[in-house]
Amino acid sequence: MTTATLPAAAAPTDTRRRARRRVLPGFNITLGFTVFYLSLIVLIPLSALFFKTFSLTWPQFWEAVTAPRVLASYRLTFGASLIAATVNAVFGLLVAWVLVRYSFPGKKIVDALVDLPFALPTAVAGISLTAILAGNGWIGQYTEPLGLQLAFNPNGVVIALIFIGLPFVVRTVQPVLEDSEKELEEAATCLGATRWQTFSRVIFPSIAPALLTGFAMAFARAVGEYGSVIFIAGNMPMVSEITPLIIISKLEQYDYAGATAVALVMLLFSFVLLLLINGLQTWQRKRSGGNLQ
Repeated sequence: MTTATLPAAAAPTDTRRRARRRVLPGFNITLGFTVFYLSLIVLIPLSALFFKTFSLTWPQFWEAVTAPRVLASYRLTFGASLIAATVNAVFGLLVAWVLVRYSFPGKKIVDALVDLPFALPTAVAGISLTAILAGNGWIGQYTEPLGLQLAFNPNGVVIALIFIGLPFVVRTVQPVLEDSEKELEEAATCLGATRWQTFSRVIFPSIAPALLTGFAMAFARAVGEYGSVIFIAGNMPMVSEITPLIIISKLEQYDYAGATAVALVMLLFSFVLLLLINGLQTWQRKRSGGNLQ
């Protein structure tokens, strides 16, 4: 009786030991290094931003972040970033769709050109766009006589942000489209669904989380963009001055507390928007899972 019950009693202990052995070797060390690295790169700089801002009194902080010039830069920065990210979400999806679903001459070249904003220095991108869209540029010389000025105003800011944000959407959606199950589309077609119904009810729910991710990444990049914008924006106060330029100007004036105060507002706005987008992603995943069941 006693010898028969020993293996059964020892079984849970053996199972726990095997579970411990499945953990990667050095897990505690790698976890500690990860936390240390994230603290060094992310948490410490952000905490310095908060601590420097707290050196201001509340009236001083409020005055720094609600000055008319700063408020105008908020409207331009977040408004242009939202417009650019929305445009990139639409056309980035189209570009990813064409690259995945169609074969045509020069496809590899087009695929490589998508990554050009990643490789191109932002200052070079800004100078190139300015040279093309200015009044004497290749495109601007035809649009300005029609009353459409594309450079040195908010229009130029939006165009620059679209240029630098497009790859984020394309490269996020493209692998999801490549891995999508063609059998579901074929089944929908066999059941009598139109092309639009197949796209809206079968394809789009599966790529929506990736599309939202690309939108969020493009928006986050646009909010903090500086190099490609300052050349084409014109940097006119109250008209085409972005918030990063306001921060740089305050730093040049040795107003470090004012610069960190404006940066903190941008950080909070961006965090709230990204939190909302992540919430939409989670809701979309749950909804898609429910529909599949």
